[in-house]
Amino acid sequence: MLIQTNARLAEMVPDLPTGDVLDLGCGDGGDAIWLASRGWMVTAIDISATAVQRLDYLANVRGLDDRITATVHDLQTSFPSGMFDLVNAHYLRTPFALDRAQLLRTAAHALVPGGRLLVVDHGSAAPWSWNRDSNVRYPGPHEIYAELDLDPLVWSAETTATLQRTATGPGGQTAQVTDHVLLVRRTTGP
Repeated sequence: MLIQTNARLAEMVPDLPTGDVLDLGCGDGGDAIWLASRGWMVTAIDISATAVQRLDYLANVRGLDDRITATVHDLQTSFPSGMFDLVNAHYLRTPFALDRAQLLRTAAHALVPGGRLLVVDHGSAAPWSWNRDSNVRYPGPHEIYAELDLDPLVWSAETTATLQRTATGPGGQTAQVTDHVLLVRRTTGP
């Protein structure tokens, strides 16, 4: 089974020291597998039991089941316990009720001093996207950071970038898409 790592994760994380990582909305498990194979201890969560089962299977097949703990979790009602060196939130949108700003604020509070929150959002829709609504608004990284309302004495935005990349669609077609990237670092303790 072919799984892919999100391109921005592979760009932003390789030079960080490994530790404990929380993968929010792990989906098919590409990021969790990539992180675990590089030495991270991964807590991967998703609202989908199917996604979690698939990730458990992939971790086992790749011999990474001792590095990945995958669980079903509804982030609207609770948040995983623990403190993390990295929280990964790639394209974390859902049709279900979710106070996303509060969730990401909670994620920032779950970072150890020196830990980072990586938020990557769509900044455009690919031609093959299921949602081609021209009225969709894509908040930029500065706006996302402002919504988190984090104390600047405790957190800092290390990266706020709008980046282009070539994406490949389900039929092999390619298109230029935009990603909004926010990397927040916790500078001090609680």
